[in-house]
Amino acid sequence: MRATAAGTAPVPLSVLDLVTVGAGRTASDALCTSVALAKLAESRGYHRHWVAEHHSMPGVASSSPAVILAHLAAHTERIRLGSGGVMLPNHAPLVIAEQFGTLEALAPGRIDLGLGRAPGTDGATAAALRRTDTLNEGADDFPQQLAELTRFLDDDFPDGHPYARIHAVPGPVQATSAGGVQLPHRPPVWLLGSSGFSARLAGMLGLPFAFAHHFSAANTLPALELYRDSFRPSAVLDAPYALIGVAALAAEDEREARRQVLTGALSMLRLRTGRPGLIPTPEEAEAYRFSPLEREFADSWLGNIVHGTPDAVRAGLDALQRRTGADELMITANAHGGDVRLHSYELIADAYGLPTAPVPAGVPADAPAAVPAGAPASVPAG
Repeated sequence: MRATAAGTAPVPLSVLDLVTVGAGRTASDALCTSVALAKLAESRGYHRHWVAEHHSMPGVASSSPAVILAHLAAHTERIRLGSGGVMLPNHAPLVIAEQFGTLEALAPGRIDLGLGRAPGTDGATAAALRRTDTLNEGADDFPQQLAELTRFLDDDFPDGHPYARIHAVPGPVQATSAGGVQLPHRPPVWLLGSSGFSARLAGMLGLPFAFAHHFSAANTLPALELYRDSFRPSAVLDAPYALIGVAALAAEDEREARRQVLTGALSMLRLRTGRPGLIPTPEEAEAYRFSPLEREFADSWLGNIVHGTPDAVRAGLDALQRRTGADELMITANAHGGDVRLHSYELIADAYGLPTAPVPAGVPADAPAAVPAGAPASVPAG
């Protein structure tokens, strides 16, 4: 479970991939970037690469983490892959056990199952996913759903349970069948959160915990304290292990970094005000006229993004790790262009002296963008 830091990084560094889609780009382009990013992360010593579940957001193409992870597994060899996370109330626990059992069979010993209880979308979309008119249905049942999922993963429902004769396949039942042989691994379960609920539950169950600092920075320290105070040793962990998601982007100079992260601030502003769309270009973000209230929101959002030169980003990440005591930093770099995101991860790796290895040949980042009908022949890439 515990990882070793590479280079001069204070803790292991990992990648959180939102599979963002920029204006003038397609979902195929974004997924090509994700493959290139996974290869880069593996070659540069990042510890894991997680994909987050989102729905009904034009600028985020990660609605099906298991599908994306299977594709990434086919293009990598060593890096851990996982969900950051699967929103469990959106799914039947048996389905998730089957999906991640399949992923474990495809990439033995490399799969993480990160679980959240939020919908990963708005209430109406959550209702469509869960086929219910009660929009909050599922979240309050999360501990029960988690227990059911865990029993499917371990294939250990007690005798007399309604599901005792139901098995998640691929899974442990194959080892107990006549002539059966089963790999010894099963995906480790992580709990994800942006408040105290999952922090306390992860601590009580002795599970690793991942906190969404990148969009809930004010709650980071209280949640981590609650997790550590609630922690009880388990068969999984003998001591707390806390990962935090961090928004960070490095560029050669501070102005360019600010220019790039402004695209994410404008995108989030539109999302929070009910106008979700593709990630705007830097030119569009610079030209946008923020109202005073919008400017306040954007400045607050940008204040939680570690951005600037590689040395400045390294210093910011170091300070955040010292302040939180996080055992691992999972970096998400949101920008319009896939090339910008990839370059940022390279610069951060260089700043920490992470190992260098050739990136395997394969899918390039940001394949040529499709040009919408009626659009100019040249679309700014950002």
